[in-house]
Amino acid sequence: MFNNRKNINFLGGQRILFLGVLCLLGFSLMGHAQRNKTAVNQPKQKSKVYLIKADRLKKDASNPDAQIVVGNVVFRHDSVYMYCDSACYYDKINSFEAFNNVRMEQGDTLFLYGDRLYYDGLSQIAQMRMNVKMENRTTTLLTDSLNYDRIYNLGYFFDGGTMMDDQNVLTSDWGEYSPGTKQSVFYYNVSLENPQFTMLSDTLKYNTANKIANIVGPSDIYSGESHIYSEKGYYNTQTGKADLYERSVLTNDGKQLVSDTLFYDRNSGVGEAFGNIVMNDTVHKNMMLGNYGWYNEKLKNAFVTHNAVAVDYSQVDSLFLHADTLSLDTYNLDTDSVYREVKAYHKVRFYRTDVQGVADSLVFSSKDSCLIMYKDPILWNKQQQLLGEQINIYMNDSTIDWAHIINQTLSAEQIPVDTTLFNQISGKEMKAFFEKGMMHKVEIDGSVRVVYYPMDSDSLLIGMNVSETSKLEIYLQNQQLERMVMSPKSNGTLFPMSQIPFDKSRLDNFVWFDYIRPLNKNDIFIWRGKRTEDLLKKNVRSPIVLPNHNLFDDNK
Repeated sequence: MFNNRKNINFLGGQRILFLGVLCLLGFSLMGHAQRNKTAVNQPKQKSKVYLIKADRLKKDASNPDAQIVVGNVVFRHDSVYMYCDSACYYDKINSFEAFNNVRMEQGDTLFLYGDRLYYDGLSQIAQMRMNVKMENRTTTLLTDSLNYDRIYNLGYFFDGGTMMDDQNVLTSDWGEYSPGTKQSVFYYNVSLENPQFTMLSDTLKYNTANKIANIVGPSDIYSGESHIYSEKGYYNTQTGKADLYERSVLTNDGKQLVSDTLFYDRNSGVGEAFGNIVMNDTVHKNMMLGNYGWYNEKLKNAFVTHNAVAVDYSQVDSLFLHADTLSLDTYNLDTDSVYREVKAYHKVRFYRTDVQGVADSLVFSSKDSCLIMYKDPILWNKQQQLLGEQINIYMNDSTIDWAHIINQTLSAEQIPVDTTLFNQISGKEMKAFFEKGMMHKVEIDGSVRVVYYPMDSDSLLIGMNVSETSKLEIYLQNQQLERMVMSPKSNGTLFPMSQIPFDKSRLDNFVWFDYIRPLNKNDIFIWRGKRTEDLLKKNVRSPIVLPNHNLFDDNK
């Protein structure tokens, strides 16, 4: 026999007693807060608990208020039927205690099973203990201690439980489930297991009808190579679609996507992000930032726009690049010839302490480690300025190996001792070779013209040399001219510093674009185009054919 006022053993010792008191006094703040608020306006139900059937009935002298019933016992309260092997029936207080093979049936949708039950007909609360199972259509709840409130159609457990439906298995330390609304809430050490993923959380709301998990606390979702961290959002466990907020994080294969708002489809692998986006590739050590982004984790494709920035941090000195739109595409996946292309569309500006550049658009391919700058490109290295109609930069371990400047090429170097003077070289095409980030050789072909200021051993300017040839090779040491080789050989003309003709000090296509050059990593956001008078002359010619990279019209 047990009585809710006398028999402590029914709750399984001091620990269970504590949890039971906590449930009745404390947990009710969560499970029955609304009931407490409306209790004044809602009178208690006073319907009778009836003993319908029993094989034997007897009295116990030690418990005069109880009727002892044994064998095929059946109780009814309103439309609810309760079955057990034996019970103590307290007719005066409209309650009973049931033992062994306890079953409670409410209509044809709710079934509650356990080893022991205390049912209070006044409060209409059923306290089921030991091997408890609640069934509501396709939903099953397993626990050792469950209280079920008939008035609010709410079951809640407080000593660990497992809830299962046809899609998911959820476990937690505390929880509640409403058979009417199909809504459940889980607290502490929450785990949601699905054949496609696992979700771990501190607090989780879940609806068994629509299969949507409402994330309301720190949560992790693991699915294959993918991991999602979120503290607020919704996850449809059936479709695999997630709406995530407050800087949620999506990680896959060394790549991480963070944003204020993130929409993600587990099945397609597509993520769409809004607000303060950071796409970080920890494998290749680069990232893309912006305010709108899209990512396909299966195809390894992505793009970012609205204040888009690409950052390469593979070197000690990071490179920062801005454009209207940045995209990343991966080709030949799951083959030995896989490669990636990064494209920057329109108003490109980039900055690193040793190199800066501007262009309308650019493409970088990992296939040949080539970066191509299109339409009015300019490249700066220290005091050196390179420009042409197109610039191809070939990289080696994220540093410049050599650069190819095509058509209307100009190399200009500002003289340190007199910043109004410039060494200048122009031609049809130019190749510049680098070592450790420093230019050490330059080759110029076709209609080569040179304006050069030689210096003596004390770094004093000797004069200005003007030369013309068909081919020129320049060798540099520590960014200083070591020697020049002209083919055919040309002696040129040397003007003393005091006798330099003004019209000879500048080549026809010379422009010093200091007003365009990015000054720091923040300056990449401020677009400054060429002045009209400084634009390259339009050159009508056959298009340059470059494998896989000629994605832009030269006349665009």
